[in-house]
Amino acid sequence: MKYPVLLPNIFDHPFTYESQILLKKGEYVQVPFGKSNLNGIVWNEFEEKTNKKFKIKKVIKKLDVPKLNLNTIKFLNWFSIYNLIPRGMSLKLHLLSNQAVENSTNFNYEKYIPKKGNQNFKLSVEQIEALKNINTNNDKFRVHVLQGTTGSGKTIVYFESIKNKLNQGFQCLILLPEIGLTFDFEKKFEEFFGFKPAIWHSQISKKNKKIIWNGLAVGKIKVVIGARSSLFLPFKNLGEIVVDEEHDQSFKQDEGLIYNARDMAVARAQFENIPINLVSAVPSIETYENMKKKKYSFSRLINRYNNYDLPNHEIINLNQNKLESKSWISTMTKNKVEEHLIKGDQVLFFLNRRGYSPYVICKNCHKIFSCPNCSINLVYHLKKKKLLCHYCGFKSNIHRKCSKSNICEIIFSGPGVERISEEVKKKFPKFNSSIFSSDTMSKKSSKEILDKIINNDINILIGTQLISKGFHFPNLNCIVVLDIDLSSLGYDLRSSEKNLQLYHQLSGRAGRAGKPATVYFQTYDLNSKMINQIVNRDPFNFLENELEMRKKHNLPPYERFIALILTATNEKKLFNFSNMLKNYLCKKINAKILGPVEAPIYKIKKKYRNRLLIRASKSMEIQNTLSSALKNFKIQPEIKLTVDVDPISFN
Repeated sequence: MKYPVLLPNIFDHPFTYESQILLKKGEYVQVPFGKSNLNGIVWNEFEEKTNKKFKIKKVIKKLDVPKLNLNTIKFLNWFSIYNLIPRGMSLKLHLLSNQAVENSTNFNYEKYIPKKGNQNFKLSVEQIEALKNINTNNDKFRVHVLQGTTGSGKTIVYFESIKNKLNQGFQCLILLPEIGLTFDFEKKFEEFFGFKPAIWHSQISKKNKKIIWNGLAVGKIKVVIGARSSLFLPFKNLGEIVVDEEHDQSFKQDEGLIYNARDMAVARAQFENIPINLVSAVPSIETYENMKKKKYSFSRLINRYNNYDLPNHEIINLNQNKLESKSWISTMTKNKVEEHLIKGDQVLFFLNRRGYSPYVICKNCHKIFSCPNCSINLVYHLKKKKLLCHYCGFKSNIHRKCSKSNICEIIFSGPGVERISEEVKKKFPKFNSSIFSSDTMSKKSSKEILDKIINNDINILIGTQLISKGFHFPNLNCIVVLDIDLSSLGYDLRSSEKNLQLYHQLSGRAGRAGKPATVYFQTYDLNSKMINQIVNRDPFNFLENELEMRKKHNLPPYERFIALILTATNEKKLFNFSNMLKNYLCKKINAKILGPVEAPIYKIKKKYRNRLLIRASKSMEIQNTLSSALKNFKIQPEIKLTVDVDPISFN
């Protein structure tokens, strides 16, 4: 018999194979392809018709793996159409290094088997009501938003919901936006449930990934806590999905295969006909609009757990409290911080910039040290004693020959967290301090650092936005925001939304154990709109105003954006090809096409970048017509075209 087999490659269709063994849709097989053998899945449709005659090859063997359910196949087909990704590449997201993991007696699932956990968690009246709402229509597809003030106990509410699903024999998936969150979150999970969840992200060993992949396929592993890629795992009996911090921009995969894991999670839940819960203190604009349209149900936790107070907010006027030369912490700020430290409070200095200094300039020749591969400044990292590019990874020594004298005389302009850390050590020499950023928290030592923070062995933290994402530090009662004047400036349409979400989350890290807490804003702008929005405890006020503005200007979520990013090493060819593509698309699709323009970061990894932006009505029609148009348009070999549906970043 003939069977369609989808393979993990760049093709948008399955290939036809023969087999004497009776095969079913969703079964994993090994087949010959070219000079090698590949793993694939018996798909639900044959390849596109062709007049070419070709020899049909035979399936080598059926693999010892439970078959993939038809709903997941339908989801992967839809995922490909929505994001304009070849179906074979969508399958690549599902397989582990292009392989299906066969059953083995060597796999030990013991630590993942559910056991009775700690049931001493008492829910508040608000939490009980929220759980009741979540459990309504919880046996079929529906989207429920759990919005709650930071520290209000949202996690415990959805843990209770997951507990119900586990008792019914289902599997559950919890999506988190950052790898760094999994260490702290795993601890919370074990405390509540009494067993280990499977953790899935890029830093998990291949051996453990094999166990988890197969354990989910056979139904032995019940809960996965993971980053974006965990959405594509082979769940045998998925019963509920939770997207925690659903607003977080990190759910957008913006390299390689581009997709938004939050939106795709909603789609997978719909295809599997299971409930999904979106959790956030400040929901995304898209989610809020769906709540308003009653497409999503929602619950709100207005009060913090145990009715703990939210932190106070205080402005430190830098017009009156001048910063000393090469200093970013004012004298008034220093005095306020000392008061907190004497009381035993933990302190956080927040600056959303990694490294020591974002700009390095020569005093003599005025040359700015920039990346030779990217149109971006190099950032000096003191610990590594290197200039680094955060886009391509280029490294450089700081000592360079100067065009006006022997060696460049270096000026460091602007601070990063390492530079603030240096100043903190000078101003508060009696207290232990540590940097909290993706540079320090993605290593094996991060668990040890977290324990030290929780035990208050580290008195002062200097952190980037990673610290705003769901961590619970009971002694943190003082936050100093050093860069709000800079972060409130933005060129993309989502800058206000992103900043409000960031600073609401950040503010919520303080006072979580009930002690009085304060967030201090160092600023030159006393009328800062951003600070007024943060101080307002109800984020729905901001979301309502933002939604009105978006509606007035036909911006997402009222219109669909699709970005086309063209890259090439030759500027002239890129310019000509970009215009050629625009002229072609104008004849083929019914949509407004803006550009081409140079991308804000024009060169990355030695390749120049142009952008086109397609604006269309919010339906799948634009994806279908665009996909058809692009299939019939020849992309020149030296040009790369990347499609970004619903872009979040416009770099």
